Parts: sequence; structure tokens; C-alpha cells
Amino acid sequence: MKVAVLGAGLMGKEAARDLVNSPGVEQVVIADIDLAKAEQVCHTLNRSNISPASVDASNDAQLKDFMKDFDVVVNALFYAFNEKVARTAVEVGVHSVDLGGHIGHVTEKVLALHDEAVQAGVTIIPDLGVAPGMINILSGYGVSKLDRAETIKLMVGGIPVRPEPPFGYNHVFSIEGVFDHYTDPSLVIRDGKKMEVPSLSEIETVYFENFGPLEAFHTAGGTSTLSLSYPDLKNLEYKTIRYPGHAEKFKLLVDLGLTSRDKTVEIDGRPVSVREVMLKVLDPILDLGDKDDVVLLRVIVSGVKGGQPQTHIFEMTTYNDKANRVTAMARSTAYTISVVAQMIGSGTISKRGVYAPENIVPGDLYIKEMEKRGVIIKERVEQSVAVG
Repeated sequence: MKVAVLGAGLMGKEAARDLVNSPGVEQVVIADIDLAKAEQVCHTLNRSNISPASVDASNDAQLKDFMKDFDVVVNALFYAFNEKVARTAVEVGVHSVDLGGHIGHVTEKVLALHDEAVQAGVTIIPDLGVAPGMINILSGYGVSKLDRAETIKLMVGGIPVRPEPPFGYNHVFSIEGVFDHYTDPSLVIRDGKKMEVPSLSEIETVYFENFGPLEAFHTAGGTSTLSLSYPDLKNLEYKTIRYPGHAEKFKLLVDLGLTSRDKTVEIDGRPVSVREVMLKVLDPILDLGDKDDVVLLRVIVSGVKGGQPQTHIFEMTTYNDKANRVTAMARSTAYTISVVAQMIGSGTISKRGVYAPENIVPGDLYIKEMEKRGVIIKERVEQSVAVG
């Protein structure tokens, strides 16, 4: 199969790394508006089956002309491009996948292309990172094992192995994305009713093997498409994992309006975005650099099987790849989107249209493919409904 990767940033680079080393992938082209960036990825990976290209994704004609020659397009661009890339995939008749982005209802706009994608004979799957992405696939797998699902509880955190002040955190994806997730409200289902709760709220203490005590709190976008796919759930929630004290410190910034998209102040007669200032201040402070990171994940799916309560619990602890200087978050994210892109290209996923990951990606096969890449997802079953 021929695969295009849009975006030569960290996630695009690591998706390309996995693709060029996968049997069945004959050719990979990594494209970026900055050709030198794409060329550097090719130089680093040093494989004969990858080549660079210069593509301006904001140029409709250029994007369309580039995408038409591939079997699958892996969109690793910022989520503002997701709808455009998906729409272009439908127009030129190629499959596509993206890393998601629930801010501004981006994924809902992609899902709205379902009928057009069916008619075009293509498969499009958005939200293929970790959260959303991995958690959706595992949730769907858990639901498939039950006669009736009642509760889905999700927890994910990308954190440094050794926390440092002031926040005990180093960002492993866009700091602007972090601001969005902390500022916007979080969608939950409680007692069968959809509602919003403030992000950074309802902090609870959690433990993982070799890590704890940690804190988990609500953040925006994490429940993804699950409330649409499983509208009859009694309870659904997503929480982000951090070291203790993180939420309280960031909540002060949010409460002061320092993460707001709309707040400006006037300095020397010029309007200045407070958010832009905060991004500039915090980005270098929170940069991961060469520090070790880890991704912690827990997906709890409870319901009824054979008339009895049953719970499926999936857990993952993934560390960075020191040899290749790849973060844990990049491994977990890039492998997910690469594996699913290959499932589409190989025909393992053959349904046409636009689908949320939980509705189309085979969970058992996904877990096996991730294990081949050193990302181990453990499953255990309890004959009771898990609480907390």
C-alpha cells in the first residue's frame, strides 16, 4: 500500500517510522509545508521506501493533487485541518485517518461526511491518538464483550517520570491543546443524563504500578464520540492524570482568565492576547526536552453479561524509547494511527463511510498489533461492577 503522512512534526515523524518498518507498506511520502522538515524526517529514518514532499494543506488544489495518488492518508496536522483533509479524501477517493480534536466540534464535522464517504467508497476514521483514540478502541472492545454496557470510566495521563516544579508536568503535545482541555467544560453522563462539568474539577487520587499517589480530574474532549456511540450509558466520564497539586495550580490560571481565548489587555495602546502571552511564557518552562516520560491509561467498562454484573479493565504503562529519542506519548499516539491506517489499507477494515474508532476498529487485533510495537495493554475481567 502507498501511504501519505501529512505533517512532519513529532507525531507525523513517528507514524512514518512505524509505517516504513511495516510489511505491506510499499511506499511512504511525508509531506509538510516546510520541505526541509520533511527531508529531515526522511534522513533520520534512512529508509528507501520513504520520500519527502512539500504541500501547503491550506491550498485546496495543492492538497487535492497530492492526496489523490495514495491508498491511505495519515493526517498528523493540527486539528484545524481535520475537516478539510477528510473532505478532500472523499473528493479524491482515498481513505484517511486523523489524530482527532474535539475543540470546536471538529470531529462531529468529519462524522457528518459519512454518506458522502460511503458513496465515494472510502473509509475515514477520526480521533486516532491516545485520548481520543486508544481509549475509544478499548471502550468499544469492552462494550462488545458485554450484553449491556452501563458505565465507561476513562483515565489517561502523559507525565514526566520525574516531576519538577512548578507544575510537575511537561507537555508532550501542543501546550495550546492543554489550555483548551483545561479551559473548556467536560462532557459527562450521570444517571443517564448528559451534562457538563468544569474541567480541573472533582479531583480523585489514583495509583498505577510504580506511580502514585497521582491525581485525576475532568478535562474537555476526553469522552470524545463515546456519548454519541453509546447514548444509553448510565455513566461516562474522562479524567486526566497528573501529579498531585497540578490541577489546583492550573485552575488558578484558568480562574484568572489567563488561558482564555478572548481575554485581551491594552499595553502601550495595543491590544495583547493574555493567552498568547501565557503560551509564550509556559512553553519553554514546560518543554519535555530530553526528560523521560510515561503514558498511563486505564479504561473501565462495566455492565451486564449473562444476567450478572461484569467489568472489563484495560491498563497501559508505556515509557519513552530512549534509543530513538521518541516520547512515550508519541509512541502510543503514532502507533495507534499507523496501525489503524494499515488495517484500512490491507482490507482488515472494509466498511466504507466515516466511523468513530469504537465502532469499527477490532480491539483484539489492535491490542496484538500494539504489543508487537512494545506497547502492552493488559486486560482483566471482574465479575462485579467496578466503582471508582
